[in-house]
Amino acid sequence: MLDREGYRPNVGIILCNARNQVFWGKRVREHAWQFPQGGIKRGESPEDAMFRELQEEVGLAPEHVKILGRTKEWLRYEVPEQWVRREWRGNYKGQKQIWYLLRLTGGDHHVQLRASSHPEFDAWRWSQYWVPLETVVEFKRDVYKLALSELEPFLNADRLRHPAIGRRGRRAPTGKSASTTSAPFAAATGAEESA
Repeated sequence: MLDREGYRPNVGIILCNARNQVFWGKRVREHAWQFPQGGIKRGESPEDAMFRELQEEVGLAPEHVKILGRTKEWLRYEVPEQWVRREWRGNYKGQKQIWYLLRLTGGDHHVQLRASSHPEFDAWRWSQYWVPLETVVEFKRDVYKLALSELEPFLNADRLRHPAIGRRGRRAPTGKSASTTSAPFAAATGAEESA
């Protein structure tokens, strides 16, 4: 499905762990690394497409993640002609994407790259937030920079809402200072502090 300008509607996923490192996947049988992404089907919302792609490419269900933010507008990149499938040449320009920033609330063991019959990735790792800009294929680099820049404030705001995670993604120290620190979190969640 292409829009009138020749762009395929798509979602991109930046999945981060508690240390604010991002999931970086290696494409099957290639030396190319990227974030999970995929097309939006007719009648599907961007959020529905994101959860479907997350399941197909990474093996994670909605209960394994929390949405921290999404880009406000479509971000576009053009695909060089030599990368375009022959049947799409002439009409297809590239991708237009809505990007989501997700926090992994499950464990690393929930990541299952073989969740679908057509896996996208054959390896993955956690990378520092900005490292993907150094290694992503060049024609995607500007969109990655825009998405990472727009979504970074959501990443930092999530840290502020969860005092148990310190400034550098470390757990807050236990003891008296930790119970004082966790009081706003407990009040916001309805959790009770133990004396």
